[in-house]
Amino acid sequence: MNAPVAVPSSSAALPFYRAQGNEIALFEHAWRRQLPVMIKGPTGCGKTRFIQHMAARLERPLYTVSCHDDLSASDLVGRHLIGDSGTFWSDGPLTRAVREGAICYLDEVVEARKDTTVVLHPLTDDRRMLPLERTGETLQAPPGFMLVVSYNPGYQNLLKSLKPSTRQRFVAMSFDVPGAALETEIVCGETGVDRALAARLVALAGALRALTDHDLEEAASTRLLVYAARLVQSGFDLRQACLAALAEPLSDEPETLDALREVIYASLG
Repeated sequence: MNAPVAVPSSSAALPFYRAQGNEIALFEHAWRRQLPVMIKGPTGCGKTRFIQHMAARLERPLYTVSCHDDLSASDLVGRHLIGDSGTFWSDGPLTRAVREGAICYLDEVVEARKDTTVVLHPLTDDRRMLPLERTGETLQAPPGFMLVVSYNPGYQNLLKSLKPSTRQRFVAMSFDVPGAALETEIVCGETGVDRALAARLVALAGALRALTDHDLEEAASTRLLVYAARLVQSGFDLRQACLAALAEPLSDEPETLDALREVIYASLG
């Protein structure tokens, strides 16, 4: 089994982010008071970018783990490996984050195996400790350490959800698709396209999101708008860019794709 990729983030540059509400202040206060944070929201609404922005803002290293259904507690904490000189212990991303006083971000935490929550519990209460049973160590999290998890409530079901006992260990915040004015600013800031084009794409996204008669698992995200804008910015045809970025990723059903295409053609002329 492949170990999860943990990505240390540099605080040299502040990633672009525009706040939807009080999330920046809430996150800063939670970090100062050593409180874990849970972020809920649909795909592509800015959860990961927000964490990158906050890690840089607070000048903390960031370890990001994309959770999946094979992710185990050992993948997070670490395991013994066999090398040329024999067996040695290799820290997982969660352990490295605790040792370094970093922010550890578990993206889509509900996708991970259930045994991972057992590991997280001692880090999400007043103990703030990480027991390493394999090595006999008990790590005390330093003040700079913070645990952040996220998930998409739209994908939750009985088999993939957080227990109430786990949810109540976190300060929580909800993200959603930003309003039209803010989303336009985000598209401009992320891509450098002019405001008129960004506003046109945002208006198109609004029309696509209004398609309620089709079985779309999720509506067009801000991330997809940014992709479309980048394609246009590079010289690609506007209509074709929107088909590739705002229609094709959303569905494989021919009828649904036809409806999405019709909205794009009608909106763009």
